[in-house]
Amino acid sequence: MVGPRWMSGTDVTVPADVARYCRANGPLESSLIWLGFAVAALVLAGVAVRWRHSRRIRRRATIVAVCFALVAGLTGVNSYVGYVRDRHDLAVLLERGSGPLAALGRALDNGSAAASTVAAARGAGADRDAPRLDSFDLADPADGIPPGRVYVLLPPGYTDSSRAYPVVYLAHGYPFGSAQDWLTAGDATGALDLLYRDRAIPPMIVVSADLTAGRPQRDWEGLDVPGGPRLESFLSGTVVSAVDSRYRTVRDRASRALGGMSGGAFAALNTGLHHTGEFGALLLTLPYGTPGDAEDLFHGDRAAIERNTPRDYLPGVVFHDPVAVFLAAGSHDGGDVARARELAGELTAAGQRAVVHIEPGFTHTWRTARATLPYMLVFAGDTFPGSG
Repeated sequence: MVGPRWMSGTDVTVPADVARYCRANGPLESSLIWLGFAVAALVLAGVAVRWRHSRRIRRRATIVAVCFALVAGLTGVNSYVGYVRDRHDLAVLLERGSGPLAALGRALDNGSAAASTVAAARGAGADRDAPRLDSFDLADPADGIPPGRVYVLLPPGYTDSSRAYPVVYLAHGYPFGSAQDWLTAGDATGALDLLYRDRAIPPMIVVSADLTAGRPQRDWEGLDVPGGPRLESFLSGTVVSAVDSRYRTVRDRASRALGGMSGGAFAALNTGLHHTGEFGALLLTLPYGTPGDAEDLFHGDRAAIERNTPRDYLPGVVFHDPVAVFLAAGSHDGGDVARARELAGELTAAGQRAVVHIEPGFTHTWRTARATLPYMLVFAGDTFPGSG
């Protein structure tokens, strides 16, 4: 059962089945995978030593052993980070590449496009009670943003009603992030499906926008960069306007929440504090209040850096509109926990409501973001007017 409506300092609760599902490892996150490749690499290394007098055998065994060792390293990292859960996630990741990699991704995903039926890949696509995936391309030339895909998860019954819905906007992390991350690594579809089945949240629209500005390798952190791209303006203005014009949304700040993970959490925090007239709730997992690349992006402009460092400017913010903030961190990352509590303290001191959730056993990874997403969504649902 979902707990009572939260107050400042009171953690959010979610149904036990949802928490278990979102904490669970996917088949490609199993530690047995990297252990298997590591053992195979060791065996082949032994073969190379045993047959060292045979150049042909030694060479082939060494090459395959090195390849297996590399795969063991990659799968070991994935087991820790939780970026690729299953075959579909792997296919989507490969399709972001080009040439043979993209072709392999399409083959793994049975030839379907990366943007198609993420819900079906989770086994929920044909269920009328499951969220439905929609998407569209969006560009903002005035802010230096090339075309990128926006993914939209519509609530059950959306096509059968005329009601308007509150909206949760989610930002991916940096660098090498993608708007698809909240659908794959974050498994927003699976979390929403279970939350709706348990009646733990009101119907809502969940949006994941592309904040890479066409350069996913860059650590943009959602900032308005001098000379472009202006990602803060894009997220708070262009994306919101585009979603409002395409879908039946409640066009009011109290019915909009902005969230993200890691660099996306920073983007949501900074953008949300600069635009309290647009967003009534902020949902931050693995947050921090000091941008990492500000010195470079703002070319040493101290005034601009200070305007985009929430840790510094938050104590002086005058909140003309109240903001409710949820902050989450993994218990095994002391820095994340300290930053979340520090930001919550500043917000509480400024008269705003803030909740800190500590997810046991996790660190600064997508596994933590996935595990804390249902708490973020329940928190958002409780803040939306009329959610009761």
